[in-house]
Amino acid sequence: MSEPLTPSGILETVLYAEDLDAAEAFYRDVLGLTPFTKAHGRHVFYRCGDQVFLLFNPKATVEAPKPGALPVPPHGAVGEGHVCFRASADELDQWKGALTAKGVAIEADFTWPGGGRSLYFRDPAGNCLELAEPRIWKLT
Repeated sequence: MSEPLTPSGILETVLYAEDLDAAEAFYRDVLGLTPFTKAHGRHVFYRCGDQVFLLFNPKATVEAPKPGALPVPPHGAVGEGHVCFRASADELDQWKGALTAKGVAIEADFTWPGGGRSLYFRDPAGNCLELAEPRIWKLT
């Protein structure tokens, strides 16, 4: 019997924000991400390590594709999402200082019972963001 087919990893991660201009400014000014493409009022796309981080306006992406556009099915989410960005133990202290210096409130800073530390904070859309050591998931 053969092993079941499973994905080899996560290629892209998506969060939703109606005010893409505010979100883009936050991800640029606070996290240092630079978009590689964007469509005003619809999306902003970033590279983050070997993955892609996407921000969509949920009011735009729930619409059916226009004729001639790529046939991506409508999708969207309402409410706060969550994404965790990878950081080393040494980087977490640097991140905490940088976030605080930029006026970003740290909602939680703790060490997990199994090891590894996480910092939690919010983007302008209310999405819950986390910076954490990979070892919280027993990863290197």
